[in-house]
Amino acid sequence: MDTPLTVPDLSDATELSCDVLVVGGGTAGTMAALTAAERGANVLLLEKAHVRHSGALAMGMDGVNNAVVPGRAEPDDYVAEITRANDGLVDQSTVRQTATRGFAMVRRLESYGVKFEKDEHGEYAVRQVHRSGSYVLPMPEGKDVKKVLYRQLRRREMRERIRIENRVMPVRVLTHPDDGRAVGVAGLHTRTGEFVVVRAGAVILATGACGRLGLPASGYLYGTYENPTNAGDGYAMAYHAGAALTGIECFQINPLIKDYNGPACAYVANPFGGYQVNRHGERFVESDYWSGQMMAEFAAELASDRGPVYLKLSHLPEETVDAVESILHTTERPTRGTFHAGRGHDYRTHDIEMHISEIGLCGGHSASGVRVDSHARTTVPRLYAAGDLASVPHNYMIGAFVFGDLAGEDASRYRAYEGELDPRQLADAHELVYRPLRHPDGPPQPQVEFKLRRFVNDYVSPPKTGARLSLAVEAFTRMSREIAGMGARTPHELMRCAEVSFIRDCAEMAARASLARTESRWGLYHERLDHPERDDTDWLYHLDLRKSPSGAMEFTARPVEPYVVPVPEFAPPAGPERHIGEVELVPVATAGPREAAPAARATAGAAAAPGADRTTPHLAATGLTDPPESTATPAGADAAAAADPATSGDAPSDGAPHPRLLRLLSLVEDSPDLEALDPYLDDADPAVRAAAVTALGETAPAGTGPALAARLRDGSPRVRAAASAALRELVEVLPADPALGAGLREALGVPDAAVRAAALDVLRALRLGDAALYAAALADDAVDVRVRAVRALVAVDAVAELSVAAGDPAREVRVAVARGLAAVRDPAPEPLGPLLADADPLVRGAALAALADTGCPPRLAEAAEAALADTAWQVRAGAATALRAAPGALAVPGLAKALADPNADVRKAAVLALLAHRDDPAARAALAGATGDADADVRAYAARAAAPVPSGVG
Repeated sequence: MDTPLTVPDLSDATELSCDVLVVGGGTAGTMAALTAAERGANVLLLEKAHVRHSGALAMGMDGVNNAVVPGRAEPDDYVAEITRANDGLVDQSTVRQTATRGFAMVRRLESYGVKFEKDEHGEYAVRQVHRSGSYVLPMPEGKDVKKVLYRQLRRREMRERIRIENRVMPVRVLTHPDDGRAVGVAGLHTRTGEFVVVRAGAVILATGACGRLGLPASGYLYGTYENPTNAGDGYAMAYHAGAALTGIECFQINPLIKDYNGPACAYVANPFGGYQVNRHGERFVESDYWSGQMMAEFAAELASDRGPVYLKLSHLPEETVDAVESILHTTERPTRGTFHAGRGHDYRTHDIEMHISEIGLCGGHSASGVRVDSHARTTVPRLYAAGDLASVPHNYMIGAFVFGDLAGEDASRYRAYEGELDPRQLADAHELVYRPLRHPDGPPQPQVEFKLRRFVNDYVSPPKTGARLSLAVEAFTRMSREIAGMGARTPHELMRCAEVSFIRDCAEMAARASLARTESRWGLYHERLDHPERDDTDWLYHLDLRKSPSGAMEFTARPVEPYVVPVPEFAPPAGPERHIGEVELVPVATAGPREAAPAARATAGAAAAPGADRTTPHLAATGLTDPPESTATPAGADAAAAADPATSGDAPSDGAPHPRLLRLLSLVEDSPDLEALDPYLDDADPAVRAAAVTALGETAPAGTGPALAARLRDGSPRVRAAASAALRELVEVLPADPALGAGLREALGVPDAAVRAAALDVLRALRLGDAALYAAALADDAVDVRVRAVRALVAVDAVAELSVAAGDPAREVRVAVARGLAAVRDPAPEPLGPLLADADPLVRGAALAALADTGCPPRLAEAAEAALADTAWQVRAGAATALRAAPGALAVPGLAKALADPNADVRKAAVLALLAHRDDPAARAALAGATGDADADVRAYAARAAAPVPSGVG
């Protein structure tokens, strides 16, 4: 039996020192560490899990929500968009940092090997998801972003500057007793139980959102929409260090798949033609940007007789659904396909029922976080915050990278603190960590946390009232005693107990901040039933929260800084801050005299004997009658390591890991060169070769490209698949040298179609092929290979060769040709002729839509108008799109009639086309009539007839 863990003496603490301390190894934290190290600072990166697998980014990422790519969007437009989405309450200087620096960050990430989707000519394939602005940039290999970042951290030059300490969780920021500046942290090692103290010149908090605040509908503590390891650590640490937090009343609430803790992913599905509908199949979302207002509309529809609500994909063709699945079931959530299969659901026959997530706190997807300026500085000197923890509204992944970079740059000025640390702060942190060991038979963390988060659902989740919020404050105050009484026996349990204290702090902050803001704002995020109206006169102010000298939560209404980009809908009042102080609770009637404390009741029976069962007896102690179905913690990061091809499925018969695999894994930690990996790449065992290929993908030494290309011809399917994946992942950082090109050309003769497809993709991306090579691939037996050959021909503008492929027997190829003929650099309508007469309606629809880019001369405009009567809605939608580029006199009459089409997508295409002809009085009249359409998208676009044409529309 293991030796019981005992409370270590404070004097036995492990002490560390650094110039810049980064807390959290996720998106913002890794970037902060890299930047600070590049600028000469000695960096210590603390992560309570393992940096290789930690943070929300490790769960998968399907794309960038806010890529302001030059030529596709303007920074000022994006700043205005976010200002509207957040109801005017933004520090535009912070949002503008993401808008202006985001593209450089995309390029920097590419230099690391992160892959963003590009078109055939190497331009970023930015998608339009909202009705204005094109900001969404897909990431086909987004599941590998964290691996790419870890590779950067482990580069030799970075390892000289960055020390990584995994399994260390800070619980408090240490501040100087005289001037209050941040000088370090105190916490515990989550495996050994050691008390750890760090001195630092500056501290960067990058601990993510408070995703474990509300309780999911499943009742499972870790079944949250956000990463469940993000328990509000940074929110609580910043608060207790004296930093201001802001917007804490503005919750994060998201649409998700019903009964599954994952997003419905409209950002992925919408560019492919998916959309949200009610049970009648009607689009209903009026709001443009994904915001609290949109969630209010979503919740109202869900609660009405028009619910349930669905993400509609069943109308899409097979190849489109297949493309959506390839993203949603791998990059975004690998378990998603299993979930649907377990219910017998298929996107081709079932639309996805949607619901609403539990509440959380998040700056990156809402606005609730630690207050920062445009350099990521908090109100505490030398303390920084970045990522979802920082209140930079709708900052998303690119914003987290940008503010991690800003924090690392600014913090790199400081050198390690060498003075004395405040003994009182150290003692308080020590007590917070180890008090559960003093009463190991106390209520266990899962039960106490379940009760705490159930109260969050009962009293804090919108719609809010002063009475329920007041009950919440009372409950969270009362639960401080129960949390102090939790029991633990292991370092892991100590970590979980500390997390419950963070959640409680965040819950009280959320309740008190919601009480303080006596208006409704941000749609569902802060809907007060007792204050239902938005009040810009008194409340177009930031609500800042601080810990007062007495230890109470106090509030200040802070004026919005003058806008950098004017937004006509909002006029922030100028003037001084308005001190609010502590918030008063709303009196709540009770069934007895409020003045008298309830009399204590005698307990029945004797106290439980020491060592008695810890589970059932404490249900009464915590007020629980129905415990959660499961209190087991998830496998977490180590599960991902266990599933790695280098560690699974290749054990000897006695169950021990393969010794050569163990040597290889040890070697990878030292970033070996190709020569060191060669013996493993040539190993007789395919499991070892596959692991070596994976190691190449993680370390990318010189010569990686040709070595991977050689493995495309390996005799093992497993090795070939690993090499294909690694080449695609590294395509942005591989030199386009002749040896790699030769290897890829040889791979085009491999019988494995997946290898041939990968080789074509990499040849195209690195510009290592020519029209003759790609045209030869049009004779391939595999449809997928021929589709990729079409894309490659577009990249070299080979119109003649593309025209030959218009006769391909596969519909998918002909659709790709239609789209490709519109994507070449000098498109013309004539080559589309055979496709416009194709027997397949999807091909005809794609060819017609292509005319919007190639030009639609009168002869073809007449054909497009005739196609508005086709029996297939896809053809009618393509015809309407084509008429956008036709002469107005020919286009407008047919488009006006198309506004009566029974299919909403056809009407939407007609409205978008009419916007291009808005100078025509007949077009404006038709658009005015469409503002009353039953479809929300049709109404919204029609209403824009009086406004300038938005970016990406017409």
